Amino acid sequence: MLQFTGTELMGWVGGMLWPFIRIGAMMVAAPVFSASSLPVRIRVLLALLIAWLLLPVLPAPPVVDLISADAFLISIYQVLIGVAMGFILQMVFAVFVIAGQSIAMGMGLGFASVVDPQNGVQVPVISQSLLIMITLIFLALDGHLMFLELMAESFRLLPVGVIHPDPGQLWELVIWGGYMFAGGLLVAIPVVAGLLLVNIAFGVASRAAPQLNIFAVGFPVMIMTGFVLIIQVLPSLTSHFSKILFDAVALIQQLLVV
Repeated sequence: MLQFTGTELMGWVGGMLWPFIRIGAMMVAAPVFSASSLPVRIRVLLALLIAWLLLPVLPAPPVVDLISADAFLISIYQVLIGVAMGFILQMVFAVFVIAGQSIAMGMGLGFASVVDPQNGVQVPVISQSLLIMITLIFLALDGHLMFLELMAESFRLLPVGVIHPDPGQLWELVIWGGYMFAGGLLVAIPVVAGLLLVNIAFGVASRAAPQLNIFAVGFPVMIMTGFVLIIQVLPSLTSHFSKILFDAVALIQQLLVV
């Protein structure tokens, strides 16, 4: 008859529970995995499946009482690690939402908003179009698999346990928020600059011919010019996204080294 001690049972349960908490927290914050179109039950089952598959190769977790202050602290740290990783990836996608908002305002389509099914908020149609394309590029580049591999690597670089985060590393995460706006500007600046030149041309035309109804003529021209410029910029989206994604992965690896 098999007999198990309480310490062995706690070690087995903790070995499955804490990886599941970290992976589940990542899926709550990361794009694609956190999409509202993906049912919560599927996310929970997927997190359990990944934790179970990783269980044989994970470092042994600390053996602590699951109903104790130490276990609560370990659980909180796992949530923070998973949410931080997912949040960094979320900011990569937000770069193109910000770029789409800048382009839409320049085209005069800032009022044309739709509900983003992934985040549940209203964004301009240009932002939604860019977000759909970036999501397809992310999946085509196997970004979801690379991120799951990075999650598995996090258990080696930052094993389950009570950690003491470096304030400098946390500050790097804050600085990344500024990089999100800078990246959005870099993506949108060719289109915004082109639209600015068109606006300047209409300003000169309105001064030369005041009887010209600049609003009736300018609005459709701005929309048409904006779409032409967006088509010209589309081939460079993959390179922009790849660079920002690899920078995000490098930041995550930096944060995992304590």
